[in-house]
Amino acid sequence: MDRNDMDARRRKLIFRASRRGFKEMDLIMGQFADQHVSEMVEGELEEFERLLATPDWEVYAWLVGTKPVPPNYAGPVLDRLLSFEYEPRT
Repeated sequence: MDRNDMDARRRKLIFRASRRGFKEMDLIMGQFADQHVSEMVEGELEEFERLLATPDWEVYAWLVGTKPVPPNYAGPVLDRLLSFEYEPRT
């Protein structure tokens, strides 16, 4: 995939991350994407796309610790997301 295609893919992921329909996830995933998507390589982008395709309530439960992460979702991007500290914007 050439650089222009990767840049377009990253822009789409950032947009999708901040418009999920569940306000808390819009804020958390959107801010995470803003800070990390630009440095992700192919495999990490694929993992992030998979997380974006997962229902909000499921990912949110992992983030707040009310449900364990299923082994088939574990990976470096989710690890970064789990340790991500959302900073409310004023």
